Formats: sequence, structure tokens, C-alpha cells
Amino acid sequence: RNSYSKTDPDATFMRMKEDHMLNGQLKPAYNLQISTQQQFILNYSLHQTSTDYQTLAPHLDQYEALYAQKPEAVVADAGYGSDENYEILKEKCIEAYIKYNTFDKEQKEGIKPFSNDHLYYNEQGNFLVCPIGQRMTHIGDHQRKTKTGYMQTVSAYQAQNCQGCPMRGVCHKASGNRIVEVNHKLRRSKQQARERLNTEQGIKYRKQRPVDVEPVFAHLKANRGFKRFLLKGINKAEVEIGLLSIAHNLK
Repeated sequence: RNSYSKTDPDATFMRMKEDHMLNGQLKPAYNLQISTQQQFILNYSLHQTSTDYQTLAPHLDQYEALYAQKPEAVVADAGYGSDENYEILKEKCIEAYIKYNTFDKEQKEGIKPFSNDHLYYNEQGNFLVCPIGQRMTHIGDHQRKTKTGYMQTVSAYQAQNCQGCPMRGVCHKASGNRIVEVNHKLRRSKQQARERLNTEQGIKYRKQRPVDVEPVFAHLKANRGFKRFLLKGINKAEVEIGLLSIAHNLK
């Protein structure tokens, strides 16, 4: 972690949604994750990172340790959509009904014809085709590591001649020929996620998720008045949220 709190060394500074100054102050916090079914809390975990996608793997591991089995499916919003998480669920044989960051926008506006995901890819020849039919040749690959240590392979492709193209203004505005970077593994995962989320079961899950997990947070924060931890240290904070989860399920 790259943040440290003197009042609670276990906590990480995160930007709070609720703040009396209304200026988005950073405060020491924990990222609470819960799994629910019919508004019952099945699993909870606290994390020292502000990004949700990094919490899915340890949260699933804890679920498996508790119940000695894997869930049949995982439904989550776009904050959890990453190639690492798609790969983890695929390896565990768990159906992933997880949005990616542009899914909702695509449903409303469609996939933009000039976006990287829309460009036709010839796998055998390893080249892309731009909207006017020009071949974009492969110019190299590079790897990058995520915060969790997951290695991603990104391929770069360049158009041969963008000069004088009538689509240039809407395609790209940089000088020279257009260069795009594509993570093919993520692209395939997003395509599979798109198809799965638009099935009858996927639509059902998408409608169910916000009325299943979100009311639980509403009950804890608004109805029970639990808006901050009373104890310091991640172990004590886990006890707090554990007691609240038991009370919630009994109620």
C-alpha cells in the first residue's frame, strides 16, 4: 500500500462518498465486500485497497473456505470487470455475469465503429482492419503488470496510410498513422461477458443484483446507523461487521 494512517496503521486512505464538507476528503478506511442471496449476507470481507476488482479473488477464496464449495455463478457490476477476474472465474468453472467498464454505455449507444473492440481482427494473419477496410499491421507486443502482479499481454497495430482518409477526423486526431493497442485475452472475455449478460438468465441476474445486494448496505448504513467503524485495526473491524451481519440475517 502507498498510504499510511497514524490513527489506524491497517487502514488505507480512501475517498469517502459522504462527507459533511462535501469536498471528497480522504480518510482512513476499509473496503467492505459482501456476497448476498435474497438479501442474506453469505460472506463478508474487508480489504486494504480502494479498487473493487482486486478484492474478488480473496473474497471468493474465503467463500470457498467457509462453505467448502464454489458458487455456481457470480453477478457483479463493472467495478469487478477485469481480464484477471474473468480468467479466475473461468479456471474455477464459475459462470461470470460481470459487466466491464463500457457495458452499460454500449447497451444504450451501441459499440462505436472506431473503437478498438469494434475493429475486425484476423487471427490467422494477426492484423486488424480499420472501418474503411485498411489493414493495420502488427508492430509488436509488450507486457504490463497489474497491482496484483497479474501479467497482461498487449499487442500494437498500426494503419498503413491515414493521410487523406475521409474518416480521419472521427477515427483519430493524432499526427501520423493510427496506432491501437489491444489486449486480446480481455477482448475475448468482454465478448463472452457481453453475450452471457444479454441472455435471458443474464438479464434476470442484472435485474436482481441491485435489489439484492444494495438494500443490504442501505439497511446497515441508513437503518442501523452504521456509517463508520468504532474500533481500529482490521481484525477488530472484521468482528464489528461480523456482528452486524449476524444481526442483519436474524432480522
